[in-house]
Amino acid sequence: MATSKHLTSCEDRFNKCLANLDSELNTIRVGRANPHVLDRVTVDYYGTPTPLQQVGNITVPEARLLVIQPWDASLITPICKAIQMSDVGINPSTDGKVIRLPFPELTEEKRKETSKEVKQKGEGAKVAIRNVRRDGMDQLKKLKKDSTITEDEQKDLETELQKLTDDFISKVDKRVEQKTKEVMSV
Repeated sequence: MATSKHLTSCEDRFNKCLANLDSELNTIRVGRANPHVLDRVTVDYYGTPTPLQQVGNITVPEARLLVIQPWDASLITPICKAIQMSDVGINPSTDGKVIRLPFPELTEEKRKETSKEVKQKGEGAKVAIRNVRRDGMDQLKKLKKDSTITEDEQKDLETELQKLTDDFISKVDKRVEQKTKEVMSV
């Protein structure tokens, strides 16, 4: 009973690793406009760092253009500064009412560089998943040592945990492959 709870705990942690990978992959720029590239940008809003999504409306009117319409016109300059200081790599332009972020076409060199970044993030997620597996295996050994489970139960649970780990590693590989294909497509 405690053992299935143990596997469920590991699976929850695996899912968190995948969710983190998804959020990191969403922030990678792939040539067309995606509002998620601004997820990590924070604006100084009356002395408080505030996520960009909370100070204005972000729309995608064209495939290669993001438009940010701040709810407070006095925030246009701080928003532009925040975008320029972030790692987004896009220079904002403004007309005093809205901020436009034109996404340039990615060069072949930039595509290859971005696909390497995608693979690095995938490797980071795999390492996190393997760390969860290691913690789970250590926990199972501790349960066996405390005589909470038998040796057979330990072996069965270790096998099940390994299958679960392999499943999540393949999910990471699929996400990385999909994002790499998206990055490399013109």
